[in-house]
Amino acid sequence: MKKEWLLKTEIFASLDDKSLDLICENSDFVTYNSGDTIFAAGDRPDLLYIVVSGSVNIVKEKTHKHEEASTIAELVPGDMIGELEFFTNSNFSDSGIASCETTLLKIPGNGKSFRTLLEHHPGIAAAILYEFLKIISRKIRNANSLVRENSALMQELKRQVYGDKLTGLYNKTYLEETLPQFMQNRSEPVALMLMKPDNFKFINDTFGHEAGDDTLKIMAVELSHFVGEKGTVVRYMGNELGVIFSGYDRDRSYDEAKLIRDMVNNLDLSEVLKTDDVKLSLSIGIAVYPNHADVSDELISKAHELPLIGRARGGNIILFPEDATA
Repeated sequence: MKKEWLLKTEIFASLDDKSLDLICENSDFVTYNSGDTIFAAGDRPDLLYIVVSGSVNIVKEKTHKHEEASTIAELVPGDMIGELEFFTNSNFSDSGIASCETTLLKIPGNGKSFRTLLEHHPGIAAAILYEFLKIISRKIRNANSLVRENSALMQELKRQVYGDKLTGLYNKTYLEETLPQFMQNRSEPVALMLMKPDNFKFINDTFGHEAGDDTLKIMAVELSHFVGEKGTVVRYMGNELGVIFSGYDRDRSYDEAKLIRDMVNNLDLSEVLKTDDVKLSLSIGIAVYPNHADVSDELISKAHELPLIGRARGGNIILFPEDATA
């Protein structure tokens, strides 16, 4: 039974019977109940698993308390767990949770480490490593077509390169490099909103910079939820967040900005600030292509200067470039 499951995996399938028998002797079936943690993010794998029955959810942990953990993959019978992390000597980046009663073949299953087992049997180690390298090489050869065909993966790759570590939003570089792609057709308007909380300095000075960071995280999460697929949310710099709205003209972007301002004005910061007395005041600057600028750098510059002007005029104001001199 154990050998049958080993033969289902690429990494063990080419081993001779003697090697497979040795692996079997050092392996055990283990059963987990629904919801049991099989491994946690940050664990260093010292053994391998093969899913025999049930399934294992790979769960991406929340980055801060206002997000929810999310399942990013499901491993089913025949799938192997831990080989990449083991051979690259890296930690698990996500957690593995049994989604129902789940049985795994654990290698080894006698309290030893897989590394120790391989050290005592270098011939088997060389064969397994060779198969692992073949698998990785094939995946690398297929990577280009996978990236082209899988838009979800492409979005994740963009987040890795262009992601802001504090908020999880796209960063300043993403805005500067991507905005020109939106500004291709003068008959299709593009609105860029940049916004700053007027009283952010008060929060930092009164409650501390950690509270300020947490406030910005709340803004980022709620703004992302609020905007959804209508636009692209970014952290431009410091406490300045932004949204790219493709197809939004002056009137439509102004209406959307009012809704965003009202949403931010009503955010509950009591968990962070330990008081219900503080509400955010938000000034928003909007520049629209092609009305206010033909190139992205100029559009960003015009939107960027407006929130500070709004704060100087009392705050909680929505401004367009033409309002700056009014």
